[in-house]
Amino acid sequence: MITGEIKNKIDKIWTDIWAGGITNPLTVIEQLTYLMFIRSLDEKELEKEQFEALTGEKQPKIFPQDEEGQSMRWSRFKTMDPRKMYDIVSNKVFPFIKSLNGNSESAFSRYMQDAMFLIPTPQVLQKIVTGLDELYEYDIKDRDMQGDVYEYMLSKLSTAGQNGQFRTPKHIRDMMVRLVEPSPDDKICDPACGTAGFLVSSAEYIREKYEAVMTNEQWEHFAGDMFTGFDTDRTMLRISAMNLMLHSVTQPHITYVDSVSKQNMISSKYDVILANPPFTGTVDAESINDDLKAVCNTKKTELLFVALFLRMLRKGGRCACIVPDGVLFGSTKAHKALRKELVDNHHLRAVISMPSGVFKPYAGVSTAVLVFTKTGSGGTDKVWFYDMKADGYSLDDKRSPIEDNDIPDILARFHNPEGEKERKRTDQSFFVDKSDIVANDYDLSINRYKEVVYEKVQYDPPVVIMDRLDKLSLEIAEKMKELRGLIGE
Repeated sequence: MITGEIKNKIDKIWTDIWAGGITNPLTVIEQLTYLMFIRSLDEKELEKEQFEALTGEKQPKIFPQDEEGQSMRWSRFKTMDPRKMYDIVSNKVFPFIKSLNGNSESAFSRYMQDAMFLIPTPQVLQKIVTGLDELYEYDIKDRDMQGDVYEYMLSKLSTAGQNGQFRTPKHIRDMMVRLVEPSPDDKICDPACGTAGFLVSSAEYIREKYEAVMTNEQWEHFAGDMFTGFDTDRTMLRISAMNLMLHSVTQPHITYVDSVSKQNMISSKYDVILANPPFTGTVDAESINDDLKAVCNTKKTELLFVALFLRMLRKGGRCACIVPDGVLFGSTKAHKALRKELVDNHHLRAVISMPSGVFKPYAGVSTAVLVFTKTGSGGTDKVWFYDMKADGYSLDDKRSPIEDNDIPDILARFHNPEGEKERKRTDQSFFVDKSDIVANDYDLSINRYKEVVYEKVQYDPPVVIMDRLDKLSLEIAEKMKELRGLIGE
C-alpha cells in the first residue's frame, strides 16, 4: 500500500502537468508512463554497470556508448538546463524509446510507433522529472510498490470510453480473480483489457499464492505466455503493457484486436478469462464473427463478448465477467439465447448482483458478476445467487472507504457450496434450481427469485391516536400561553 505522502507527491506531479495544459487524464497517464519507462531504462543500465564492475563480465547495454547516447540517460539529463533537457528528451530520448534499438518484440515498444510526446514546455518537463525523482526517493523500486503507484495513477481515470468501457475498481477485480483461482499453469486472457487491471490482479494473486513453489518453467510462462490482452485503443495497449511490466510480466501478449470481429478466430485456447467488456456499445453487423452470431444474433457488445468468452475458453476453462443487469433479464431473442446457452450447455456457477454505485464516478449502471465454466455438455443443476449490498466503499461519487463490505463473505460462501445448500431465498445468498430458471424464461436477475419478508406492523386504534393528538394540542396551547407571557403579551 502506498502512503499518504506518496499520494500527495503523485497529486503534485499530476497538478503540474494539468497546469501545463494537459487536462485529459488518459493523456496525463500516458505521458507519465513514457517518463517512468525512460527512468526505468536508466536504472536497468546502472544495474548492468554495477554488475559489470563487480564481476568483470561484459553486459549488453541499453543506451549507445557515445556521448550523445549517454546524454539520453535520465541520470544525465535530469540536472540539465530545462531547455536543453527538453530538447534531448523530445528529440533524442523519445524517438529512441519508440524504436528501442529496433526491438519490436517488446509489447511496450510495439505500440510506441504512433506515440506522441506532448509535454508542452521545458518548465513543465523539469517539474515532472524533479517530481518523479522525489517520488522514487520514497523507495518505490520494488515491483509491488511501483505497481501500487501506477494503480493510483490509473484510479484518476474518471471518465468512461465511448462504448461504455469502465475501469474496474481493484477490489472488484481481486474478488473476481479469487472466484476463479488461476494457477501457475493457466493461460489467462482479457479480450477487452483496457489498462490490463485483470491481468495485473491475476499476476499478483499467483505470486502471492504460488511464488515459493513455482518452477523455472512456470516462471518463464508467467513472464510471457500466461497473460494475453486485446484492445482496440493503442493508447490503452501502451498503458497496459507498462502496467504489466511494472508487475514483472516482461513479455505480455498485448495485441491490437477487435475481439468480436472476424479478425479474432481464437477458439478453445485459454484456461481463465477475466473481463469487464464494453457496455452499451454496438458494432457493425458485417464485421461480427459468425460463430458469435450463431450463439446470439445481435450487435450488442455486452452479449457478443460473453459468447466470445465461451468460444475462447478451453473445455473446463473458467470465466468471471461483469455484465450490465440487462443481460440478466433482457427479453430479446439474443438475450434469451445467450442465457439459455450458459444454463443449458455449460456450467453457470454464480450470479453476484452488485450495487449500482460500484462504477461511480464513471456511471451509476447496475451490474452483476457472472461466474461460469465452459463444458459444452451442460452441468448447471443449480445457480448460486448473492445480493451484494456493500463493497467497502460509499456508493456516491466520492467512493470513500467504509466498514460495510460483503466481499469477504462472498468469497467464503462461494468456496463453501455445502454451507449454502440450506439457505433460504430470504437470505443474502441462496441456490436456485435450474428447473426454476428454465420456468422463468432463463431470467437470471436475483429479484426474480429473492423472497422478501414483510413484517406486520401493529398500529393503535384510530380512537387512541385521536386522543393522543388531542393531548398534544393541549400541551402546545399551554406552551404557547407561557411563551406569550414571557414576551410580555
